[in-house]
Amino acid sequence: MLYLRPYKKEDAKVIVSWCKDETTFRRWTFNRYDRYPITEADMNRKYFDCNGDCAEADNFYPMTACDENGIVGHFIMRYVDGSPHILRIGFVIVDDTKRGYGYGRKMIALAIEYAFRIAGAELVTIGVFANNKPAYNCYKAAGFRDVQPKQQEVYEAAGEEWSVLELAIERDDYFLLSQGEGR
Repeated sequence: MLYLRPYKKEDAKVIVSWCKDETTFRRWTFNRYDRYPITEADMNRKYFDCNGDCAEADNFYPMTACDENGIVGHFIMRYVDGSPHILRIGFVIVDDTKRGYGYGRKMIALAIEYAFRIAGAELVTIGVFANNKPAYNCYKAAGFRDVQPKQQEVYEAAGEEWSVLELAIERDDYFLLSQGEGR
């Protein structure tokens, strides 16, 4: 059974081990780190000792997904532009040995449920690189819908330009979907 809990500093050792190549790392971090690979200390510094380089401490919620065998996934949530109604999910990653088994979709579904039922969000958003079809399909399967961004985001990664696809799910749509799935 998959469940979420707040991220702990000791989780970093497991999470950074899932990035076995720079492409996976860049898809996960959206270039938020200066170098690859990172250490667990780098991750914890980014999350807890930001020095102004990350979201405000009261607006940054790293989460860890676990099953009966341990850590299987990770993501962060933050409110967008200080609005308590729009929650953004990011830094999504799943144990590379568990990909393709539905862990990502289940983790994202739990994140969406948390956002609407506990955090009180009205809208949940997520971005994904266009070259990351497995993640895009995972988010769509969890209930996200494509949205047109105000401005197209493009990042430089691995000597290429990677465009970002924006997705969102509204509170009313979530509750309609969850009723249809018998939650």
